[in-house]
Amino acid sequence: MSVPASANLDDPGKKDVAMQLVSAAENSTLDWRSQFAYIEDIHDGRGYTAGIIGFCSGTGDMLELVEAYTALNPSNALARYLPALREVNGTASHHGLHRKFRKDWEAAAGDPAFRAAQEAERDRSYFDPAVRDAIADGVRALGQFAYYDAAVMHGYDGLLDIRAAALRHATPPARGGDEREWLNAFLDARVDEMNEEEAHSDTSRIDTAQRVFLNEGNLDLNTPLTFAVYGDRFRID
Repeated sequence: MSVPASANLDDPGKKDVAMQLVSAAENSTLDWRSQFAYIEDIHDGRGYTAGIIGFCSGTGDMLELVEAYTALNPSNALARYLPALREVNGTASHHGLHRKFRKDWEAAAGDPAFRAAQEAERDRSYFDPAVRDAIADGVRALGQFAYYDAAVMHGYDGLLDIRAAALRHATPPARGGDEREWLNAFLDARVDEMNEEEAHSDTSRIDTAQRVFLNEGNLDLNTPLTFAVYGDRFRID
């Protein structure tokens, strides 16, 4: 796919690169389209983590996803779990969401409507607001990805907290600041936030990926990209 060098992250080619980067960090593969069926408890206090960006039963986005999917396909096999998803929201509990739920999730991934619902929820809750805010701050595709990746891990509100922490040390380009200085401050704040939680304390997705691109001056996130996450090496051409 031909991608304009200076395109924003919402360019289809750049967005695919973003999804590969997230998938490398979340699922140790660049093949993000193989992750619609993914589901497991990674023991981070958020219950089940599932799908292309890690929708969680304990944080509300899995519930919102299944509600949206049910609006598209009311007879889907996951609809029966809506009461349980509402019950466990905000907790690490699996009550009502045991082995059959995992099997039904994996089976639902074969439904184009479920895959579409995952992509739509990703865009609504994470990608679109993160990229919008990054563009407003005057950063290019790398910075837009940094905002998006922060939203994926910490939620949109967590992204806003990280941005607020960065503002204590640097100024975004839209306000006259230097883009590289701003992104270094943003990534510093992101690392600080990750170190607050044991499940996220491996900061290699910053140290050996995003910070590498920044140090190389690749502010447009142009390929090829060579990077490492959790010790695994990847290349996106």
